[in-house]
Amino acid sequence: MILFLLNSCSSEKMERNPYLTNVKFNLQINLNLPSYDLLRFAGGSMRLNQGGVNGVLVFNLNGNDYLAWDASCPNHALKDCSKLEIFGVLAECSCEDYQYSLATGQLLNSDGKTKNPHPMLFYSVRSSNNQLFISN
Repeated sequence: MILFLLNSCSSEKMERNPYLTNVKFNLQINLNLPSYDLLRFAGGSMRLNQGGVNGVLVFNLNGNDYLAWDASCPNHALKDCSKLEIFGVLAECSCEDYQYSLATGQLLNSDGKTKNPHPMLFYSVRSSNNQLFISN
């Protein structure tokens, strides 16, 4: 049994996204405020201009759980067009019309030119007393 466990360990190295820098930040969102109404229901999302590299995309997954992603396209160097915009439950990069799932962060429509596409950069979200705490 021990031999199996040793052989099942992977030595694959996780590659850091070369296009996005590691930005430290802490955001607090009061969901009681009217400006955050879009985040009160499942599937609701909004873009925050503070935090992250190009801001933060916040997504209400199921009414109780929240996800936060960097608002920069993770598959090319930063450009004017690389700020992700929200379209329903998708985030879209206008540089090459890449679309990402706000539920998983995965690229949904690869053009085949990008080998090993990077998912959106995830940020930690903690919820307490109708407050969201987003950080990296």
